[in-house]
Amino acid sequence: MGQRRDRLDGRLERATVTRQVNSTRKALERNRRDAQMIELMKAQPFPYTPGVMSWLSAKLGKRASRITPQDVAVLLK
Repeated sequence: MGQRRDRLDGRLERATVTRQVNSTRKALERNRRDAQMIELMKAQPFPYTPGVMSWLSAKLGKRASRITPQDVAVLLK
């Protein structure tokens, strides 16, 4: 094939390998962060720090201002 096609094929192969490696790393990082946030929620009373509220917002699919202690209790079970 042509030189452009060879470069494209090489780039696609590298992207596939990179995606596989990064997805494994990201999954491990997500699990670590989830465990860390749950520990922080167990150690503190409800008005959590902004980092924890942001994580909760992403997990619950709600704005941080709409999260209630009951939502947190359901998530911690």
